[in-house]
Amino acid sequence: MGSSYDRAGDSSPDPSAREISTRGFREQSQREFEIDFLTGILERDPYFVEAIRVLANHLAAKGEYARALHLDRRLVRLIPEDGIAWYNLSCSYALLGMLEPAFSSLQKALEQGYRFLDRLRLDPDLKSLRRDPRFIRLLRRFEFFV
Repeated sequence: MGSSYDRAGDSSPDPSAREISTRGFREQSQREFEIDFLTGILERDPYFVEAIRVLANHLAAKGEYARALHLDRRLVRLIPEDGIAWYNLSCSYALLGMLEPAFSSLQKALEQGYRFLDRLRLDPDLKSLRRDPRFIRLLRRFEFFV
């Protein structure tokens, strides 16, 4: 029979180990709380841009890409000049395997001034786009030398 310390979440003689074992649960609980909270805010004020942005990010992090896409579309309608909003829309499309609109949204992000090359090269959300030759052509068109 093992000690009571063998199970995740049980007491541990080392407080830092207990902290590490429950961090993921607390973060997930916090995300769920914020999703519910922001959803309520948007029911009262559907044009609250920052609430839309944060909620879309939380939903994408949770793997709810279709819901995030819906919010990202709303966001670019509300702030069409925001390159980050277009970039996030591109990510949502890419995660859902919708490459044509993903490339179109990424192009719009670059047209609006999105210039975070490291993010473009490393973001796992854009993995499907980076495998396509259009990705390099698009970066070259906007003077990213890759």
